[in-house]
Amino acid sequence: QVQLVESGGGLVQPGGSLRLSCAASGRIFSINTMGWYRQAPGKQRELVAVITSGGSTNYADSVKGRFTISRDNAKNTVYLQMNSLKPEDTAVYYCNAQGLRVTIRSSGMDYWGKGTLVTVSS
Repeated sequence: QVQLVESGGGLVQPGGSLRLSCAASGRIFSINTMGWYRQAPGKQRELVAVITSGGSTNYADSVKGRFTISRDNAKNTVYLQMNSLKPEDTAVYYCNAQGLRVTIRSSGMDYWGKGTLVTVSS
């Protein structure tokens, strides 16, 4: 069974940094796109950043220049380096894997982690 487990969340002061990690485990043949989404209280879940297996990235405008997404394909792990954090970055951050195939013949499916809380406050 495939699982995505996030780590690295916590409380940080405005202007500070955090690094989130998400490791996909279980029977995995390949993962097309991995990424991070977030959901603040009372708001809808939104895209933060995604990265393809080839390394192409896409960021939300609100985090461009502050956040960096990276990926280790051999470890099925995705990272999110968050710098210059602002109070409005406070949210539960969810890891997502799109087009995950467990065998070469299987169809790609989407998986979500349970989320990790990031709180930016003084």
